Amino acid sequence: MKIVVLDGYTLNPGDLNWNGIRQYGELTVHDRTDFSPDNVIKTIGDADIVFTNKTPIPKSVLEKSPSVKYIGVLATGHNVVDTIAAKELGIIVTNIPTYGTSAVAQFTFALLLELCHHTGYHSEAVKNGDWTKSADFCFWNYPLIELAGKNMGLIGFGRIGQATAKIAQAFGLNVLAFDSYQNPALVNDTCRYVSLDELLENSDIISLHCPLSDSTKGIINKNTISRMKNGVMIINTSRGPLVDEQDLCDALNSGKVSGAAVDVVSAEPIAASNPLLKAKNCIITPHIAWAPKESRTRLMKIAVENLAAFAAGKPVNIVNL
Repeated sequence: MKIVVLDGYTLNPGDLNWNGIRQYGELTVHDRTDFSPDNVIKTIGDADIVFTNKTPIPKSVLEKSPSVKYIGVLATGHNVVDTIAAKELGIIVTNIPTYGTSAVAQFTFALLLELCHHTGYHSEAVKNGDWTKSADFCFWNYPLIELAGKNMGLIGFGRIGQATAKIAQAFGLNVLAFDSYQNPALVNDTCRYVSLDELLENSDIISLHCPLSDSTKGIINKNTISRMKNGVMIINTSRGPLVDEQDLCDALNSGKVSGAAVDVVSAEPIAASNPLLKAKNCIITPHIAWAPKESRTRLMKIAVENLAAFAAGKPVNIVNL
């Protein structure tokens, strides 16, 4: 079999290896592939197996890549592939469903704690001499926020939402969870399911952990923000389009939202025109919640397992059944 990886650099910038995949065929790894359909078709060539992370594979590419039998998406989200067209053409598409749960939950709190304490800013202030010049034994230039006793609303309560809830409870937060599927076993004194309205009205912090769909696109917008507490903090480590970025910018600049932290935006890499770049008290990180080496190692392992299962005629993690 011929195997091609369209955009391998993000998963493996050099600290992992492709040996697990290489054992199943003749492997070619491209660090990046230009997104133009003609170029993607050329890069795929006569490969039987294609791996992609963010390189789009639309119907027009699939129809002109007759050798392809299997597409492995090196991520959980699989909207980069036209899965309906793939199914029509007899191509199996798989994803990586569970590799980053701990990493993303951990990063959610890295963002939240930075909003609460601005440790990076204060460290730089000290290095710039502000503490040396201070008349007092301490100083702070942002409000410092204690989490214990506050309400954290989690929109989406799957694996990552549940892992985030455990950390939240350890910090003394009360968890308000909104999800279409409810597991009564997860309810306790400091964690309960609520309606979206109750979550919006009662949360001091709102964190997004839901998939992107027609029903969740723009779920954070001027109307939902207007129903939130004054001074709420908002975190997004899920998908950029869950947030109407102009509406969030306006809410930050007005003070309705006291702080926001996003690891994802509507178009990535971020556009210079993105309104959040000019919003007050908004932390933006470059889509790295998923990316610790431990997490990427799990991703690679599952990718190999997916390919092995396909090669054995028993594919798993199929997203276009």
